[in-house]
Amino acid sequence: MRRTDLFRGATLFACVVAISLLHYLTPLRLAVLHDIFQRLYYIPIILAAFWFGFRGGIGCAILVTIAYAPHILFQWGGHIAMEMEKYLEVILYNVVGGITGFLSQQDRFRREELERSAKGLEDSYRQLKEQSELIIRIEEQLRRAERLSALGELSAILAHEIRNPLASIRGTAEILMEDGSAANRHEFLEILVKESDRLNRVVEDFLRMARPEPADKRECDLNEELANIVTLLSAQARTGGVTLELERGALPPVVADPGKLHQAFMNILLNAIQASSQGGKVRVATTLGRDGRIEVRFTDEGSGISAEALAKIFEPFFTTKGSGTGLGLSITKKIIEGHGGTLEVQSEPGRGTTFLVALPLSP
Repeated sequence: MRRTDLFRGATLFACVVAISLLHYLTPLRLAVLHDIFQRLYYIPIILAAFWFGFRGGIGCAILVTIAYAPHILFQWGGHIAMEMEKYLEVILYNVVGGITGFLSQQDRFRREELERSAKGLEDSYRQLKEQSELIIRIEEQLRRAERLSALGELSAILAHEIRNPLASIRGTAEILMEDGSAANRHEFLEILVKESDRLNRVVEDFLRMARPEPADKRECDLNEELANIVTLLSAQARTGGVTLELERGALPPVVADPGKLHQAFMNILLNAIQASSQGGKVRVATTLGRDGRIEVRFTDEGSGISAEALAKIFEPFFTTKGSGTGLGLSITKKIIEGHGGTLEVQSEPGRGTTFLVALPLSP
């Protein structure tokens, strides 16, 4: 930068000297040329103002005045009108140099300020990026901790659920061992079978949550599957005073596991029936969406779901029912996502709930 300033200064000085020599060496009778030469002084003055700011503009104007003044005094002496014009031109040199230098300096200050602001914004962006990366790492650690916590909670619930039927099985076995007669043996054996089935169901639910089962995907008709589910649940709906409605849209066949979709739709529809009050209505509608996916909407007129519960509705073991296990919707979401689809819920307290299932035509 220092060498550049020296080069610019030398260039300006050479320009002033060259223009002054043109004045001194040109005969006075060529007044037109002198008028052109005195206008040429503005070039180094303006360049100095742009390159060096206010001081550069004024300094170059003073240099021009010093170089040009002897030409006015000694060569144009005696021409009063001509001298006044030249003196006014000298004043203009200094005015132009000062104003242009001031404006150039202000522009430079503004540009430097903008550069500092840009550098500050860049530093802020870098800090924000580092903080966001840190937050992502912390979030991942929290997610791992949450998974470990969920695993611990899952293990505790599984142990609790298994312990009760195991206690019943053990007690029944002890009674059979102590009682040698076969009078009550059939009754106790029924208890053993019942508790064993219950234990098996708990383990199956746990395994269903832990790992996906192999899918048997083939072409199936979703309208037909939903019609079968509505028929199966119509009696339960009538018992609760709830009306079921099925609106079938024109749907192409979908490649899916009908058994798993049956389970998922059954879970959603059962929840909708249980959430509806006496005289309520549950509506199931199928449509082909604009994005080429099949959409199934389950809408009830129940009490709705609070925002706090809505955020946790798909978490395992979360339930708002007194007797629920909290696995139904979690398993349902896993089934839908296993088919490449999405499961969304919209609800407001007092305004009912809508579950939207979107499935691709092929997995």
